[in-house]
Amino acid sequence: MADPTRWQVLQLLAERGEQTATRLAGLLPVSRPAVIKHLTTLQQHELVSSRRLGREVLYSANPSRLIETARWMETVGTTWQASLLRLRALAEGTGQSR
Repeated sequence: MADPTRWQVLQLLAERGEQTATRLAGLLPVSRPAVIKHLTTLQQHELVSSRRLGREVLYSANPSRLIETARWMETVGTTWQASLLRLRALAEGTGQSR
């Protein structure tokens, strides 16, 4: 999920609404097959949904899942920040006792 292009695909869908893989590929420095691979991964994580309209497949961001993911990331970030602060305090305490 950490791939920068994948995040660009998700951001474009969130900002511009429904898009085809072809249109997304035109906005990114990657091929249409690469965009489809990113969309597939995003769909597997339920961050993107798709619907068929005639011969085209339209992709869109899943707002509820994005909100849930953002909350999870905030929780993880807070946990890491607290851990790093404890580690820093420990390191500074260890450094002072030498």
